[in-house]
Amino acid sequence: MRFKGLDLNLLVVFDALMADRSVSRAAARVNLSQPAMSNALSRLRTYFSDELLIAHNKRMYPTPFAETLIPQVRAALATMEGVVATSRTFDPATSVRTFRVMASDYIATALLFPIITHLAATAPGVRVELLLPSHRRIELLDNGGIDLLITLEPYVTPALPSDFLLEDHYWLVGRAGHPALAGTVTLEAMLDHDHILVAIGEERLPSFGDAYLERIGIQRRVAMTVPNFAMLPWLLQETDWLTLMQGRLAQLMSRNFAIALAPPPVSMPPLIEMAQYHMTRASDPGLRWLIDTIRAEAERAAP
Repeated sequence: MRFKGLDLNLLVVFDALMADRSVSRAAARVNLSQPAMSNALSRLRTYFSDELLIAHNKRMYPTPFAETLIPQVRAALATMEGVVATSRTFDPATSVRTFRVMASDYIATALLFPIITHLAATAPGVRVELLLPSHRRIELLDNGGIDLLITLEPYVTPALPSDFLLEDHYWLVGRAGHPALAGTVTLEAMLDHDHILVAIGEERLPSFGDAYLERIGIQRRVAMTVPNFAMLPWLLQETDWLTLMQGRLAQLMSRNFAIALAPPPVSMPPLIEMAQYHMTRASDPGLRWLIDTIRAEAERAAP
C-alpha cells in the first residue's frame, strides 16, 4: 500500500529503526531478515532524501530530520493501531489482545492482580501488560505505547478522554499493636513517631497523601523513603514507624502482614482514580470492556 509514493509498511520499519538504532535488532523486531531491513532503510533514505541513521563509533544515531519525524510517525502508527483494534464487537472469550496498562503498584496490587487471575477462566487469550508510572505517560498514550493509564484525578490530562474508576481514602498504618493507633489517633501521637514516605516513578514524586500533608504544613520525621507501596508492610511490622496508605491496599495487606490501620487525625481529600486513554480508542469495545471490568472489580472489592 502506497501513500503519495511511500510504501506505508516502511513507517513500521522506520519506527523500529529509531527505537533500536540497529539494523539487525530492528530486523528482529519486525521479523525481517537483515538484508531486507537494510534495503528498507535504503528506500526510506531515498524517499526522504536524508540519511536518517548515521553510523559512528559502532553505533547509529538519528539525524536531526529523523528526530523530527519520530513523534509524527509514532502518532500515525498509534492512530492506525486504534483503527485496527476498533471493531464492532469484542468477545473476551475468544480475543487474543494484549492490553498495556500503566498504573501504580497500589492499583496493580489492590485491583488489577485479582482481575488478571480471573481472566484465565473468562478471557484466556487476553493478556495485560503492566507498566509502572513514567513521566512519558502522555507520550506513550499518544504513540500507542500504552492502551490505558490509571492515574489520580489531579494528574489527568484534560486534552484526553477519561473515565471515573474508584474512590479511596488514606489511612494511617503501623505495626499491629502500635500505641499510636489505639483508639482515636491524635496529631501529637502521629507526629511523635518516624514515618515512611513513598516517592513514585522516575521523577521521585511524593505520594498524593505525603504531598498533601506537606502542603498544609504538617512536617513529620522521616525514617525512610521507598519507591513503592508494596515495601511498606515489610518495614512497618518490625518497627514503630508509621505511614499513609490507601484504604483498599492497607486492608488487603493486613490479611497477610501484622499491621494495623486507623483514620488519620487530619482530614484528607479522597483519592479519585481515573482511567485515561487516547481519543482514537474512545470507540474501542475491547478497551471499554477492560475499563468496565476494572470498575466492576473496584465496586466488588470496595471496603
